Amino acid sequence: MKKQELEHILTRMLDSHSNVSDLNITVGRPLQVESSGELLPVNIKPLIKNLTPYQTEVLALNLIEGDRRLTEALLRTGSCDLSYHLPGKARFRVNIFQQSGHVSVVLRRLESKVPTIRDMKLPESFQEMGRELNGIVIFTGATGTGKTTSLAAILEEINERRSVHVVTLEDPIEYQHPHKKATFNQRELGRDFDSFANGLRAALRQAPKVILVGEMRDRETVEIGLTAAETGHLVLTTLHTVDAGQTINRILGMFTNEEEKQVRIRLADTIRWVVSQRLLPKVGGGRVAAFEVLRSNLRVKEAILHGESEGKTYYEMMQTGKPFGMTTFDEYIIDLYEQGVITQDTALAYASHKAVTSRGIDKVKSSRGETTTDIKDLELDRAYGKRP
Repeated sequence: MKKQELEHILTRMLDSHSNVSDLNITVGRPLQVESSGELLPVNIKPLIKNLTPYQTEVLALNLIEGDRRLTEALLRTGSCDLSYHLPGKARFRVNIFQQSGHVSVVLRRLESKVPTIRDMKLPESFQEMGRELNGIVIFTGATGTGKTTSLAAILEEINERRSVHVVTLEDPIEYQHPHKKATFNQRELGRDFDSFANGLRAALRQAPKVILVGEMRDRETVEIGLTAAETGHLVLTTLHTVDAGQTINRILGMFTNEEEKQVRIRLADTIRWVVSQRLLPKVGGGRVAAFEVLRSNLRVKEAILHGESEGKTYYEMMQTGKPFGMTTFDEYIIDLYEQGVITQDTALAYASHKAVTSRGIDKVKSSRGETTTDIKDLELDRAYGKRP
């Protein structure tokens, strides 16, 4: 396959539907794209009804372009990550992986324009995150929920306001930040450094004020990240957890019981914000982000040091911390429902606590004068218990 043929196929896939976010190449299925969260087939001439193992492998090898490191990673670990640039159209984050003895490819489309907090209508607390001088800001959520995009918006806020050196460690580089007030050095895993731990260790010698770590995948990276935060750096990073409260426990779980007390002290001193996010389907198509925000204060530090207890959970602290920029998923989802952005079914499907969200939705309905139940024609049986 020639490079022009590969580029033609990717271009046709991109242009096949509106709002395309991912390209999916899987054996036994046609070429597919994800549009607004739904996988859709792509009509291309000549028509490909079901991809063969040979076709997917040829596409994968053309994306790898003979890179020895990527080929070895695919053979040794079963998957490899890379970035790919389609001239004049888009940049992609690519994952090539083996499944059932065959090769599959997923290409995530990357935005060329760096997002801003204002354009994305992110919570006001995001601007405060960009003003932090040290400590750790952690974004959590499943893959594809927009963590990298949110972090890019915070970095853009820093870029517009502060004259500082920013070093990013990414896998791969998604947003290319221009030099504005800040000076950016963006490094890509595999091409510029071999592991996040080594890249982060080297970053401490590169005199940055802000360090972005694409993901804290292991204990060693977390340890160096804590050290960076303790020595006056602002560290922005991501983890794969379902909510803000679970993030603390996930980090603690990377260490032994003997180390836990010391790690709790270090976390209490360094964590500034923990943000978790999910993407919800919008009314009329598209998706909208919902956020859960935990901000460090005395109560949060105490819970990190001694663990959660009855009446002192991270969830309850977020509920009462709204004046300080905190919110729970349930509160944020109820607000989206009140604005008419999502449906009631969507709100309940993505809620952390369905009972809390359901009560909030009933409150919104009552304020609008809508019914809050579908039970009708209830009557009081006044004759009950009386003798005939």
